[in-house]
Amino acid sequence: LQGYASEMDNPNLLHLIPSTLQNKKEILFGNLPEIYEFHNRHVGTSGCPDRLVLIFLKELENCIENPELLARCFLKRKEDLQIYEKYCQNKPRSEALWRQCGDSIFFQECQRKLDHKLSLDAYLLKPVQRITKYQLLLKEMLKCSKNSEGTAELEEALATVLDIIKSVNDSMHQIAITGYEGDVSELGKLLMQGSFNVWTDHKKGHNKVKDLARFKPMQRHLFLYTKMLLFCKKREENTDGHEKTASYSFKNSLKMSTVGITENVKGDNKKFEIWYNGREEVYIIQASSVELKNTWISEIRKVLT
Repeated sequence: LQGYASEMDNPNLLHLIPSTLQNKKEILFGNLPEIYEFHNRHVGTSGCPDRLVLIFLKELENCIENPELLARCFLKRKEDLQIYEKYCQNKPRSEALWRQCGDSIFFQECQRKLDHKLSLDAYLLKPVQRITKYQLLLKEMLKCSKNSEGTAELEEALATVLDIIKSVNDSMHQIAITGYEGDVSELGKLLMQGSFNVWTDHKKGHNKVKDLARFKPMQRHLFLYTKMLLFCKKREENTDGHEKTASYSFKNSLKMSTVGITENVKGDNKKFEIWYNGREEVYIIQASSVELKNTWISEIRKVLT
């Protein structure tokens, strides 16, 4: 932050900042200052108030001698760790901006002053890597403490971190939705997202063409919110010679307050149905596995009850 973000306000370097980067500090760095502030919170030590220690780091270090405290440490900071979700949601926008201006003289000069071997984008990836490392740490602790005291708390802490990672992953897909005229933030919490084979069955206007189309599945990416289910078509595009980026073209939506669900479809245990208006319109959805199907059904049932 000191070597790059602050330098974007340095009047002596303004002439080196490319036009594509002007007034876009928040896009490039996201809420990194918020993450820095969380990890830099400190207090004076007892008996020596002038000696400051980092709170979260100290809590983790205390777990070296008392590993059973590790789970409580993460559970206590559950809300604080949500800041990683916000950072990761912004990451695709940050990466797109970096691709446009990462080779500029401005960043080269900042890197030279800092004497860093790695460029800025390597450091911007650190928060994403850190939340994943927390997950691995808790998984390893859980392996070593099966059926011992504190196992339940470790499992709860791991579930908390995994939930954050899932929310991050879901949100990064959500920001790639195109063509939806409403505001997705008004659809409630994003609960699930994933790709499925989808068939539609319309009771009205049935004819041979529609009958035939029913047996040709559409590839659809579904976004399940508490208020709405969105059907999108996944598209992949190459960006400036880099790896493909996905976008999701909006196709249809169903209000969750008006739908019903049939959990089992004859002949395929990976299929289920979502319908509305007394089965006037039926969507037959095929998951990639029975486990995935059951997970979606469970979440949909929670919304409907």
